[in-house]
Amino acid sequence: MDQIAIVGASAAGLTAAETLRREGYQGRITLIGDEAHVPYDRPPLSKQVLAGQWEPEKTQLRKDEQIADLNAEFRLGAPAASLDLDAREVVLADDTRVGYDGLVIATGVAPRTLPFGHDLAGVHVLRTLEHASTLRAELLAEPKTVVIGAGFLGAEVAATARTLGLDVTLVDPLPVPMARQLGETVGKLLEQLHRDNGVRVLMDTGVTEMLGSDGHVIGVRLADGNGAAGTVLDAGCVLVAIGAAPVTGWLENSGLTIDNGVVCDSRCQAAPGVYAAGDVANWEHPRYGRMRLEHRMNATEQGMAVARNLLGADQEFAPVPYFWTDQYDAKVQAYGLVGEGLEYAVVAGDPGERKFAALYGRDGVVTGGVGWNLPREIRKLRQSVVDRVPMP
Repeated sequence: MDQIAIVGASAAGLTAAETLRREGYQGRITLIGDEAHVPYDRPPLSKQVLAGQWEPEKTQLRKDEQIADLNAEFRLGAPAASLDLDAREVVLADDTRVGYDGLVIATGVAPRTLPFGHDLAGVHVLRTLEHASTLRAELLAEPKTVVIGAGFLGAEVAATARTLGLDVTLVDPLPVPMARQLGETVGKLLEQLHRDNGVRVLMDTGVTEMLGSDGHVIGVRLADGNGAAGTVLDAGCVLVAIGAAPVTGWLENSGLTIDNGVVCDSRCQAAPGVYAAGDVANWEHPRYGRMRLEHRMNATEQGMAVARNLLGADQEFAPVPYFWTDQYDAKVQAYGLVGEGLEYAVVAGDPGERKFAALYGRDGVVTGGVGWNLPREIRKLRQSVVDRVPMP
């Protein structure tokens, strides 16, 4: 191959480029990104950047000299508009065409929005550095803040905003925070953690309307039910954190199979010479079946895997999924499959002391593990997942 194009200049795309060079590829690499920034890390946006502990520049994934050493062409601030598989060209929004022999699709995800309210000032999503800077500037005025969505992002932002001393309400239609990611038992512990830190938590509660005045949000109307029929929460700042959707619109007429991301085989190949990595990749995991992961570690590992497969490695991508979340003084880490509908058993520590480890399982076999402020134990849990040990 003489030229490889990578669409998506974030963690997965950058790692793919680095791996290509590390494996000895000497041809042309073009990294295409819709943002004008050099690749940066997103997890700190909801924590260190929003809290003011980090300047935005600190999120840059590599130093300038490391970027230069890649000897790659960066097309930043240049969104991809379409893909011509037959011509092997990526068409950019300005109609520029970037040819390739091999292609990596790493366009990530975009925040989902509500069908109302986003035209009001003070209503935010959080995905980019600009989003984080705008949201932080508004939080510094200490408005009453409502976070809609108690998944990863919503729970982390609620914790950060409360740490800044704000009046914070967390709203979600599910029964506990991070229910899908960690299940009801651990979710209840997270709910109590937020309550203990002064967050008003409204679970089993939907939102029907944003109220505005002079173009700025002033309130959030709750759905009927849970004793809060039509209640309006005062709000000068609202974060909508209801999940994200894979960025695949530019691939709509490409001929690739698109279904909750770019559909790939077990080697992350979507078509001959075309691979996907990171949040946008929907691939066949040899052990867990079809999956798409929005985890930071997966973006790195998958970027490495697709680069090697482009160069002929022909290896299945079969990681043990890993994620973490930091909220207040809690660091929660998880390996494997965890969450709703699985068996659950505490195997170390004490949840009452907020320092414990637990295993998840299915049909009596361990599928995953979670550690709460117990980092040493989490390594043992990972091995239990790899070895498929019986559930205790």
